[in-house]
Amino acid sequence: MLGLVAGSFLATLVLRWPSGRGVTEGRSNCDHCGHSINAEDLIPVVSFIRLRGKCRACGERIDRSHIAIEGLCALTGGVAMVVAPGQAGFTGALFGWLLIALAALDLKHFWLPDRLTGSLALVGIASGLTGLAPSLFDRVIGALAGFATLALIATIYRWVRNREGLGGGDPKLLGAIGAMLGWQALPFVLLGASGFGLMFIGLQWANGRKVQASDRLPLGALMALAAFPLWMLQQ
Repeated sequence: MLGLVAGSFLATLVLRWPSGRGVTEGRSNCDHCGHSINAEDLIPVVSFIRLRGKCRACGERIDRSHIAIEGLCALTGGVAMVVAPGQAGFTGALFGWLLIALAALDLKHFWLPDRLTGSLALVGIASGLTGLAPSLFDRVIGALAGFATLALIATIYRWVRNREGLGGGDPKLLGAIGAMLGWQALPFVLLGASGFGLMFIGLQWANGRKVQASDRLPLGALMALAAFPLWMLQQ
């Protein structure tokens, strides 16, 4: 249930934040006609299904990001508490929810906001302070090593190719993931992200799309996709 609530908030954040709109500004309204949405139409997942994915006032389609993020957050919360009941599970759920929001923003806009990556890092460090494994030392090393690794790769690539190869948010996200999972998990995060990236490219190629070396991939979303299963394995 908390996952549904978190998903509803995060879906609104993902849709509003890139356009400069505040998440808490005024009442929720339709993105097409501006109609204020009643409370009965704001129930996560249920309202979307009942309205058949369309605005009650104008009939335009509601962005599918709402039900996707709400559903994923609910699933993540449930899985986290099954894998690690109690404090560890709740921390894992927070970790997963923030990863979902970051992945969605990276997929849509190639953007990893510092506020979200910073919040993710704080969850990791706070978990270490409460005594949850891995140790606080491993988390701090993970944060520093994660950031430094991708920052160094980005610098070398820029120097060799004379162009940007990584976004500025990617090193920060790997650092935040390191703060949660510890330094030992970092190679597996990068390996998993690379594997998912190759699968993504393979699907594009199989669907007839021309794949070029200059194509952009949402590395942040790929790392997020690899990080949560690694947290589950740690438990």
